[in-house]
Amino acid sequence: MGKLEEPYIRIIVETYRESGGGLHGDLHVRPIAGQGISRDLRVRFPKALRRAHEVGTHFLVYAKVTDRDGGNEFVHTNHAWDVVVLGMPGTYKVK
Repeated sequence: MGKLEEPYIRIIVETYRESGGGLHGDLHVRPIAGQGISRDLRVRFPKALRRAHEVGTHFLVYAKVTDRDGGNEFVHTNHAWDVVVLGMPGTYKVK
């Protein structure tokens, strides 16, 4: 992994559908707007959690922007860390 100096921060991510583009499957995860992280970045996120909740569900995670040794940037989460399922937009408050 690149960008070792980047800190892990708490961010909210959401699931969404996108077909094509050479991606694995059509259910993906991205940061929500307004956090200073591009919504165009993919989030490395547990597949089981993606599939267990309705498309559009928000999750609170610890993550950081990184790359694969100079490759494309993406958002990394650690699969062993807790994920908070917030729910659908407008149904929760973050403290």
